[in-house]
Amino acid sequence: MINKDRLKENFRAVRENSPLVHNITNYVAMNFSANALLAAGASPVMAHAADEVEDMALIAGALVINIGTLDARWVESMLKAGKAKGKAGGVVVLDPVGAGATPYRTETAWKIIEECHPGIIRGNASEIMALINADIRSKGVDSSCSSDDAVESAKKLALRTGAVVVISGETDYVTDGERVETIVNGSPMMPRVTAMGCTASSMVGAFAAVNPDLFEASL
Repeated sequence: MINKDRLKENFRAVRENSPLVHNITNYVAMNFSANALLAAGASPVMAHAADEVEDMALIAGALVINIGTLDARWVESMLKAGKAKGKAGGVVVLDPVGAGATPYRTETAWKIIEECHPGIIRGNASEIMALINADIRSKGVDSSCSSDDAVESAKKLALRTGAVVVISGETDYVTDGERVETIVNGSPMMPRVTAMGCTASSMVGAFAAVNPDLFEASL
């Protein structure tokens, strides 16, 4: 059961603490995510240079890794930042954009999971299902499945990785493998606006930076 008073407290904590959220995200989402974080009261930084990501991860309240823009240099930066964040303490949020569209994306997502141990994984239905079932193919970065279809895959992924898994869609689901929370605040028009899911991942990072209860932070 969602505790609305706790959600208000979490929002207040973001505004009062203005946590630094380090985003390694794609070019399409950078502006949207930065503005959403600022509007919520957080402090965004978009840094992906391999020479600085470890230092940036150390001072950030949360690290959000979004694999929308992929090449070898970006992957190097993601892994460096994720490992540094893990050693320093603090949460890593993974958005496995396009997992299932190509083997490279799915393999990269799993490499980050295995080496950086994200505390939260947020994706659309196809992405979450593809991480569990290699036969699932997504339509580029867009979901070809409904979020309802992905709940069992999300539970399996959560149990396998130890992460809280968030499925976004017209209906959102949050699970730790045992609990499942349903959030009916979405709209069928959301897929018609680019970077909505990526921005949601960044926002989850802001709440995770101020709340060690990652299940609650993901709501």
